[in-house]
Amino acid sequence: MQYTLSILVENQAGVLSKISGLFSRRGFNIDSLAVGVTNDPNVSRITIVANGDEYVVEQLEKQLNKLIPIIKVKRLTEGDFISRELILIKIHCAAAKRAEIIKTVEIMQAKIVDVSPSSVTVEYCECANRIQTLIDLLKPYGIREIVRTGTVAIDRGNTAVSV
Repeated sequence: MQYTLSILVENQAGVLSKISGLFSRRGFNIDSLAVGVTNDPNVSRITIVANGDEYVVEQLEKQLNKLIPIIKVKRLTEGDFISRELILIKIHCAAAKRAEIIKTVEIMQAKIVDVSPSSVTVEYCECANRIQTLIDLLKPYGIREIVRTGTVAIDRGNTAVSV
């Protein structure tokens, strides 16, 4: 099962190393990792998406809460949060296929951010499932390169992960 953890940490050197070390010691692979400062410059928010079983995730949460620079750990519940990821896709684009690619990009509500005689670069910010759909639609044209950010997530409604 896939789990999304939202972790508030002190914004200091070495915190990410401690967290990733904890995951690797437990043999738990991180599928996505995003880190950024919050509205408080002394606090950063780490969003981790990983696959595993319930027992391992519970153990990781307990271990994370024991680390000194950790302020708060929250497991986000599927359906109760909004998540987004940014992707840049560079596609081989022969002149004859350019109109088809542009139409596909428009239908998916993505954005073309660079055009050259032989390629098109597309920007898309959406949930992981929609990103995968766009990748599948563009694969037949020849994807040259993909760059993805980690997933960021926030609770729906009034609920907030805060200090």
